[in-house]
Formats: sequence, C-alpha cells, structure tokens
Amino acid sequence: MNFLIKILYFISKLPLKILYIFSDIIFFLNYYFVGYRKIVITRNLRNSFPEKTEDEIREIRKNFYHNFSDYLVETVKSFSISETESRVRMQHINQDVFHDAKAEGKNIILLAGHVFNWEWINALAKTLPQAHCHPVYRKVNSDFWENQMKKVRNKFGNEALEANEVIRNILRNKNNGDSIYMFVADQTPHSASVTYGLEFLNQRTPVFIGYDKLATRLDLAFIYCEMKKVKRGYYQVNYQRIYPDGEKFVDHEVVKKFHKLLENTLHKRPDNYLWSHRKWKYQDSIKEYDSEKI
Repeated sequence: MNFLIKILYFISKLPLKILYIFSDIIFFLNYYFVGYRKIVITRNLRNSFPEKTEDEIREIRKNFYHNFSDYLVETVKSFSISETESRVRMQHINQDVFHDAKAEGKNIILLAGHVFNWEWINALAKTLPQAHCHPVYRKVNSDFWENQMKKVRNKFGNEALEANEVIRNILRNKNNGDSIYMFVADQTPHSASVTYGLEFLNQRTPVFIGYDKLATRLDLAFIYCEMKKVKRGYYQVNYQRIYPDGEKFVDHEVVKKFHKLLENTLHKRPDNYLWSHRKWKYQDSIKEYDSEKI
C-alpha cells in the first residue's frame, strides 16, 4: 500500500496538462469500449429530461464521460495540489454570505450536489472568517481509500467528519458562527433509511433529510453551492443563502429548496453531474412522498 501511495502522489505532482492526456485516454477507453454504467447513465438522463431527443441525450452522455474522466484525474491531483493553484482553478463568488452568517452568530450548513468538481472546494477554508470547516464524507469499504480521501479532505485546515459523526458534532458544538459543515447533500439514503421523497428531475426521488431536521431544531445558516465548469481545469462556485419563507424553516423546506436550486443548476449544464450515481434506485422504498413540483 505504501508503494501505491507513492505512485499516486508522484502522478498527482504532474502538471494538469499532462494529467488531462490521461483523462483523454480514460475517456476513449471508457466511452468506446468499457461503457462504465452506460445503461444507468442513459436511463437517468432519459428520465430526467424527457423533453430531449435521443441525439441530445447521447451528446449529454458523451460530454458526461469527458467530465467524469477529468474528475478522476483532478481527484488524483487533489493529493498534492497547492493552495495557490487551488485558488486559481476554483473561484469562490459571493463570499459575503459567510461573513453575514458569522456576524449573525450562526454556524453554516453548506449544501452542494455531485456537480464536478466538488472535490476541489476544500481550499475555501483558507478564505473564510470561520475557524472550523468540516467536509462531511461517507465511509468507504476500503481502509486504504478511506485514509487517502480523508487526507485530501483535511487539506487546507479542514477537519473532515464521517457522516455518522456530524449530527453529534453539530449538536455538541456552540452555534456561534464559527463552524461550517460541508455536505454533498444529494446523497442517496440507504433503503432502510428512506423516509421521505420528492419530485426531482421528473422522478420520484428518495432524499437524505438529516440536514433538514437540523433546520427546524437549530438557528443555522444554509448556503447552496452552485458549481460551474468555466473551462477544463477551471471552476466557479457561486454561494447563495437559503432563507425560510416564514420566521423559521418548517419540515422539508430546506431539502425542497436545495433540490430546486440543484435542478436549476443541472438544466443549465446537464453534462456536469454525476449521472452514474444511482440516486433513484430506492424509489419504491419511499414512505412519505411529496408530489408537489419543487
């Protein structure tokens, strides 16, 4: 394993223009020969965009494979990317929302989707007034990859938390505007944990609602990350505060508003989403379904 770590780190030190050559090779092999989750990706796209033609679906799918290949090499680059290069390649827009939450004395729940490249958001921690930034991650079966990805997410002063630890951490810590919890919030709950679903991208969609429960219990600030791929190797994140319609959030309000914002993002650039993600595999497990259009 130590040898593999050294190989990965050596590869990560290569310039991105070299790594993108690897990306092009990965794309060619994957798109034309391997077809990684091609059936899942095609079904997800057809169900999400029923108004699009088959030619449009094929074009989105092909561009997705390009972006997915870039995501893979960019994730490897995360092992050694410097703070300076990260800031150049990931531009963070509208950071006033973080200063506003700090002034209000409210800790922040940051909500992002599986939009490329969410792995490069970590350097945000170095630019904000909050002292503690906690990327939230799901434990993986491989101890090796668990340790490596935790190291990546702990760069730039972050303090990564496994998903099972985060609620306890939020409830234990003082709500004083000094902490940020960074969720990739479109995760698919396990079939045994599916309690609520809504209509998202024209489909019955089981959704994770842990952060939504926090919205009704604690006076937190919720911020949406709209990720945009400007060009190869360069991204922008626009941060948008999510406010309640009334004095405070009601049940399922935050989860619905997050998915509405994410849906708007995906309509702008549908090829930049992780369509191989099996978000809809537990549709039949939904116990409470909100059929209202988000």
